[in-house]
Amino acid sequence: MNKEFDTLCVYCGASTAVANKYTEEAYNVGRFLAQSNISLVYGGGNIGLMKAVADGCLEKNGNVTGVIPHKLQELELSHPEVQKMYVTQGMHERKALMAQLSDGFIALPGGFGTLEELAEITTWSQLNYHSKPVGLLNVFGYYDHLIQWITNAVNEQFIRPQHQDLLVHSDNVQELIEKMKQVAYPDLREVL
Repeated sequence: MNKEFDTLCVYCGASTAVANKYTEEAYNVGRFLAQSNISLVYGGGNIGLMKAVADGCLEKNGNVTGVIPHKLQELELSHPEVQKMYVTQGMHERKALMAQLSDGFIALPGGFGTLEELAEITTWSQLNYHSKPVGLLNVFGYYDHLIQWITNAVNEQFIRPQHQDLLVHSDNVQELIEKMKQVAYPDLREVL
């Protein structure tokens, strides 16, 4: 399989207290997507890595779509410059719409919310609810322990070996996207 992407969803943190290196990396991811003619779908925020990835994409005249829950929009946390902003009633609707609008998914560093989005979208892939690639951008070794946990979960038979590669990873966004283009999906009967 060699899939091309028109639109990728990026999950990432909204914290403003993180080291600058993470913000700079998110900004560079946004720039790379725009330069690769890949549209960005993201959580719609105007803070943290979310703002950085959107700003990077916008700086290179990329197409950016935000999806933000009404509660967060009320706090004036939505990015004012994105071309399209969807406002949802809650988090479940937000995640479903982000999935619907995207050809694949990349997780940058983040906290509980990013981990939850990543786990859910990977589970949907495992259960054949979608066949869209999921990637983990492991910059600065941020996700090393998660990658080790996945290997351990396979070794302990909580994750089937054929599902281990549903979540591809790299520390370089260009390499990650190339890996995502090659993801193969197991037959649904293999998950039962």
